[in-house]
Parts: sequence; structure tokens; C-alpha cells
Amino acid sequence: MRSVRVETFGELHEALFDGSWDETLARHRSRCAYRGVACETHPLASSLARLGPRSAELERALLRTFRKYGRRLATTEDSPWTWLALAQHHGLPTRLLDWTFSPYVALHFMTEAPDCFASDGAVWVVDYARARTHLPKPLARILEEEEADVFTAEMLARAARELADFDALGSAAKPFLAFFEPPSLDDRIVNQYALFSLMPGPSLTPADALSHDPDLVRRIVVPAELKWEIRDKLDQANVTERVLYPGLDGLSRWLRRYYTPRDAQAERAERGGESASPPSLLAPRGRGVSERASGDRAASGRPARRTKTSAGGDGGRRRTGNRAAR
Repeated sequence: MRSVRVETFGELHEALFDGSWDETLARHRSRCAYRGVACETHPLASSLARLGPRSAELERALLRTFRKYGRRLATTEDSPWTWLALAQHHGLPTRLLDWTFSPYVALHFMTEAPDCFASDGAVWVVDYARARTHLPKPLARILEEEEADVFTAEMLARAARELADFDALGSAAKPFLAFFEPPSLDDRIVNQYALFSLMPGPSLTPADALSHDPDLVRRIVVPAELKWEIRDKLDQANVTERVLYPGLDGLSRWLRRYYTPRDAQAERAERGGESASPPSLLAPRGRGVSERASGDRAASGRPARRTKTSAGGDGGRRRTGNRAAR
């Protein structure tokens, strides 16, 4: 595995987009998936694998019960792949691991919790197009027919009706890593440019597959002292909880983090996130959240400058995973 440590925001930006040039298209179209972690030592392991050796038994019980009680609460097709994506989306331990097509979204998740700013962070970068060359023939054939690099729920269903069928495609000697773009279940999945990795076994981790091809993955280590600059620039670029978690919950998460003074956040980070009482989240009197974030004295510690802003919509198109779309 290649690992690089950056020291400046410019170096980080270059590292994130390294290799994005596509000669066949004459365009900068990255074929990479990104995963940001608050601590660079955090392993590449799914929430299910972290439950321990009984993960296979637990997976069956968890999914069976989730489908039983979730059926009246969710409108979804009765596909194990759609249910698996829905379960992961709502926090159930599954074999899926969260990734994103967007390097900036990965940076957001690396800096979402200021309590972790005392630790170095990391962004994992995986070439999902290269990963497809290691897939078993039944799966590789489907991607070739669809001229795609990642699977959809419908495409997975063509190769495996159940998880057990999918697991039978792999082997303990050479496990593979497949990438699965979830259905657009809600705006959160769309805005986060979400992508999942999938292993042929509940206890396997991406590291088990990536070890067979070191060129598949690289890790960008981000020093703790750079996190504040990254976080402030992401806020200015509108890569925030308000966008990635649409609704009042996301709005509240954004405001809580944004208006917590930096000194209070730094103190909590040094103490491992412990805090006797939350600091005040109120903006200065007379100022509204519609004003530009970078001009707020409470958040930046610098003199405020009043500026006008205008609301903008999301005009971007969601990636489909299709080669022609790159």
C-alpha cells in the first residue's frame, strides 16, 4: 500500500486528484473512491466485521429482523441488495463500507468531529476501475455488458439472488472487492455521492482483497494541525452537514459545530471529546445564518465583514458509474 503524508492544503489537493487524467477521454475523470477517517490508524473494516468472529451469524439475524420490522416503514423493492443498502444507510451493522465519489465529501467526514482534531486524519483512495479486473468472471461479465465500473442493486441481483450466492463467487485464497452504488433512497445518499464496497464474506475487510494488488489503494495522511484549515475551507465551499444531511437534523449539526468556538473545540479534542457542558452555540446578536459564514466573528475569531450572499441550487449531476459518463 502506498502512503503519503501531506503538509499543506495545496499538497493535499494535488494528492487527492493525482491520476485523475483519463487519456482515452482527454478529460480529468477520476476512477477513484474516497473514504475519510478522523484518525489515520482507523482500520478499513466494516461495522459488521468489527463485531467479531460471530459476524456471519449476526449478519443473518440482523438483516432478517431489519427486513421484518422495517417493511412497514420503508418503501423499497424486495431485493437483498436494496435492503442491505437501506440498512447500512440507517446505521445497522452490515458488511458494506461507506465510500464516496467526491474527495471533498471524504474530507468533510475526516473533519466532521472537531473532538478528533488532535489526531492525524487520513483519506483512503481506491481505484474502483482497477478493482473490477480482480472480480470473478460472472461479476466481471455483467460490468462489461453494462460498460460500467461499479454495480447497481439490479446488476448484483443478476449475479447473485442472495448474499450466500454472492459469497460463493469468492474464495478464501483470493477475496475480491466489489463497489456498489446504492439506489437513490433519499437526498442524503445523492448529496453524499455515496458508494459502498462489498466483500464476499461478512468477516472479510477490504484489506484482505487490497493486499493482493498494492496499486489498488493509497492512503493520504493529513496532520492534525492542517484539519482546521481544511474544515474552514470546506465550510466556505458549502461542503457541510446542512448539505450532506438535508433537513433540520443536518441544519442543527452544522450550526452546533460551526458556532462552537475554536478554543472550546480544541479543549475537547485534547481531552478526548469529553465535555462537562456544551458551549454556547448562539450567533452574535443581530446576525443571521443567511450571512456569509466566513464573516462571522464568533466562528473565525477575526473582525466580521458584512457581505451579501445568494442561495444557490445543486446543479451537478450524479455520477452513474457508467464509463460513458466519465
